[in-house]
Amino acid sequence: MPSAGGKDTPSGYFRRLSRRLTEDLDRLDAEELAETSEASGACRASECRRGEEVTMLGRLRSVEACSKQAGAEIVAEFFDGTDSVALVWIGRRRIPGIEPGRRILVRGRIGERDGGKKVIFNPYYELRENS
Repeated sequence: MPSAGGKDTPSGYFRRLSRRLTEDLDRLDAEELAETSEASGACRASECRRGEEVTMLGRLRSVEACSKQAGAEIVAEFFDGTDSVALVWIGRRRIPGIEPGRRILVRGRIGERDGGKKVIFNPYYELRENS
């Protein structure tokens, strides 16, 4: 199909395929996460503010268990394609299924930690199928 400039434009499928083959994979993953999150009706991490009760859908980028001396807690970096939020489970050393790369739906109240970084303490969570 000719475009207004007289050149043929690739169909949407080929344009998306070409884009996926040439763009940065992290950026594409972030865009896909943001689209999936938005389609589910979840809040965007970039738009959440301190004190708000939120539901977000995204992926765990990292998971760390703190030592016994520091007090038992698990800290995970949650990313929904727009921003990161620290998830902290106090009093836990391990939670089955909470691992890097896992898709997760979380609910909780946004707080701040370490100079204004977003955090949710002891969030409710649902593990989702990775796609």
